[in-house]
Amino acid sequence: MSRIRPTLDPIQETLLLTLKARALDHGSPTPVLGDARAADLVEQIDYDFTNLKLKPSLISGTALRSKKIDDAVRTFIATHPNAVVLDLGCGLDTRVFRCNPSAGVDWYDIDYPEVIALRADLIPHGSHLVGVDLTQAGWAKNLPDGRPVMVVAEGLLPFMPGTSFQDMIGEVVRHFPTGELALNGYTRFAAWAMKYHPSIKALGITAAQGFDDPREPEAWNLNLTLVEEQLLTRSAEVSAFPQPLRGITRAIAHSTVLSRQANRVLRYTFVKNRTETAVDS
Repeated sequence: MSRIRPTLDPIQETLLLTLKARALDHGSPTPVLGDARAADLVEQIDYDFTNLKLKPSLISGTALRSKKIDDAVRTFIATHPNAVVLDLGCGLDTRVFRCNPSAGVDWYDIDYPEVIALRADLIPHGSHLVGVDLTQAGWAKNLPDGRPVMVVAEGLLPFMPGTSFQDMIGEVVRHFPTGELALNGYTRFAAWAMKYHPSIKALGITAAQGFDDPREPEAWNLNLTLVEEQLLTRSAEVSAFPQPLRGITRAIAHSTVLSRQANRVLRYTFVKNRTETAVDS
């Protein structure tokens, strides 16, 4: 079988890091996410994954945050069977298959055009594919509107400069009447420290964006309301982590401050401004 050799810049190349992490989780004795498709995709890619220097903390942490975000998506689409799902910065994530949306749900996997071209070669079915630069204004204008939306922004926050993350979410809030946002919320320290992680360092990336207070996005003037902060060190799935990571994670779980630095998933709801809705109608 011929394998595909990706041509990606360092930021785009991070999709291979998280893909390999999900694949290694699947091959572990006690998988957290258990994504068999991730393992299959790794076999189809011509790339030296050993250069990424993946550690157990990144493998287990990536799998756990993906599982929790999957759970949020499943809950949303079960409640809103006509929803739109936007997986922003989707990379080669097979979340659409893991969540298995009903026929009434429109699922959009969105990333840079180069990433979407690679995804089209490797995962040709399962969702609508949109290749755009999410830092550019107007990227959401051709998406369906008038329906509830579930927005996933996993792993994006540290790599988006300035206010581009807020601007990206603003595009969604202005386009859809109501919805939910799920992301893994890096603190400022966690985002700063990320650039020293062996896997990120291997790609030559400088990551910096984050926020400490989970309610900070409520001040972005986007009508966001925090509904949940999950500190993943306290999740039951930690029992599947390998030792000594399991013991370290359980020790960290006793401290909210340290747990926020480790791994957390944040969920927000939004309702479009009533004045805007009246004008639109």
